[in-house]
Amino acid sequence: MSSVVSMRLKDGQMYRLQRYARTLGKTPAEVGAMLIEERLREADFAFIEFRASLLGRQAYMKGSRLTVWWVVHVAQGYAMSAEQVAAHFQRPIAWAKAALHYYAVFPDEIEWAISDHRATDFETLKRALPNAQVMEISLEERD
Repeated sequence: MSSVVSMRLKDGQMYRLQRYARTLGKTPAEVGAMLIEERLREADFAFIEFRASLLGRQAYMKGSRLTVWWVVHVAQGYAMSAEQVAAHFQRPIAWAKAALHYYAVFPDEIEWAISDHRATDFETLKRALPNAQVMEISLEERD
């Protein structure tokens, strides 16, 4: 279910909203609803903020360049242990827990991003990053 909300915006705000909506290919109403949802999520979840990226707007961890989905992806390798994730990223446990709490409420959003990441092969990556190279590193000990 959805509700209609009427807001009074100053001329400058409406112009900026329309301009931003055009850059996203959306209507001002769609962008207004998106921005409200993002701000509400930021208010509900510590350490979470939304930023524009090459893939669209995504949830990021405050004070870092990490997306929430990446932190959760790493957490999956640690059996979702907030303590191990915090140690991995050298961050407070509360920071790691914030990503896991966000994931608990929005699992589809995070799983889609992780799934997209896993589906990216090197040929696809090269189109976005033309200078990308594969490097092989031997983990064998050397004498």
